[in-house]
Amino acid sequence: MCLVRSWALRAFLFALLTLAGLSPAVAGDVSTFELENGLKGVVIEDHRAPVVVHMVWYKAGSADEKRGKSGIAHYLEHLMFKGTDTMAPGELSKTVAANGGSDNAFTSFDYTAYFQRIAADRLPLVMKMEADRMRNLRISPDDAKTELQVILEERAQRTDSNPQALFNEQERAAQFLNSPYGTPVIGWRKEMEGLTRQDALKWYHEYYAPNNAVLVVAGDVKPDEVKALAEKYYGKLKPTEDLSPRARPQEPPQRAARHLTFEDARVAQPYLVRTYLAPERNPGDQKRAAALTVLSEILGGNQATSVLGRKLIYGDGTAIYASSYYDGMSIDPTTFNLSVMPAKDVSLPEAEKALDKALAQFLKEGIDPEQFARIKTQVKASEIYSRDNTQGLARRYGEALASGFTVKDVEDWPDVLMSVTEEDVMAAARDLFQNKSSVTGYAKRPDDAPAETAAPAAPPVTAQEITQ
Repeated sequence: MCLVRSWALRAFLFALLTLAGLSPAVAGDVSTFELENGLKGVVIEDHRAPVVVHMVWYKAGSADEKRGKSGIAHYLEHLMFKGTDTMAPGELSKTVAANGGSDNAFTSFDYTAYFQRIAADRLPLVMKMEADRMRNLRISPDDAKTELQVILEERAQRTDSNPQALFNEQERAAQFLNSPYGTPVIGWRKEMEGLTRQDALKWYHEYYAPNNAVLVVAGDVKPDEVKALAEKYYGKLKPTEDLSPRARPQEPPQRAARHLTFEDARVAQPYLVRTYLAPERNPGDQKRAAALTVLSEILGGNQATSVLGRKLIYGDGTAIYASSYYDGMSIDPTTFNLSVMPAKDVSLPEAEKALDKALAQFLKEGIDPEQFARIKTQVKASEIYSRDNTQGLARRYGEALASGFTVKDVEDWPDVLMSVTEEDVMAAARDLFQNKSSVTGYAKRPDDAPAETAAPAAPPVTAQEITQ
């Protein structure tokens, strides 16, 4: 999933609206309910258009897989479109499309989600079909074999044929010594090849249940109506009585910096990625994650004004691209990423040395107060405009609740971000930048590789989610 930052644009638009005495139209109230079978529901009202987004999030992702069965969460995501006793394979998607809507699904480390976007008066239709496959999925042996080949081909296209994806995979595997976050969401090819229909059914019966799911409905709806529909379609489903709590292998203390070099003839422009083991955002305790979020923007959020941009790109000319990335929304410790693409005739070791120097200067000099104030304004503007996207809001609440957070945590997050001080950010930075918990990876072409094998150069990206 490619992240595109548009802080500057959002801040500019926010300023225009403020000067004009206006405020952007945003989605309305958020309410919750819980059914007797344990299904949690979130309703986000937005009456600007007669459209609804219907999402079901399961509290099971690739990080919950058993060792040796990597890829099973994503495999089942594909098989969920293969029908039930009352729906033929592919019928759900065809029905949604025939009614003018769209649907899809995605798998991540901590959750798997399914969604439809459709006219509001078609909500009962999609809710009925989604509830049906929550408990009544049917997987034929032929469908299981066919879909296994589909996910293997997906890995071939998205990962094996993509040097950047392969490099990211190696970097994560080096970063996490024991955590399942070091295993790719799509799975290791050798383990994927051994997945069976029985593996998929076991995963389905273990995790796909109303008491392990979150329903999010956003759009032109009323909370009472949504709850009544949920009672009608989801309320009759039996919960899984012996649902096990989430218990994953945890990361031991990291005591040694790691360094890797990835060579592939398709790498057009060499680059380096430095990752640090970083604390996750925790329910009820989001301050440290908020500080790291602001730190990421300060260091590499904008090529022209960030610390790395000013020092490496527009300062000594070491780099043509520099960025940082952090997303604390995870159940277990995550990573804080730094990326540098060196300028022509600058070697990767020289670029790494320049990065280390820039970080050391930042830790010594601290934060530019003007930059800090500007970023806080950008954060505020971004939060306002995020409320303008109904589907984005649905994803925000669904991801949070599927990861163990509460609605209050989601609603408190903007205030927590705004409460971050310069001292909070610098304290988080000093704790974060420990060599012993870092991995530095070089991506480059072999010295003897012919130029015509290289793919077009692109900035490094961080992908943690697979959309069907």
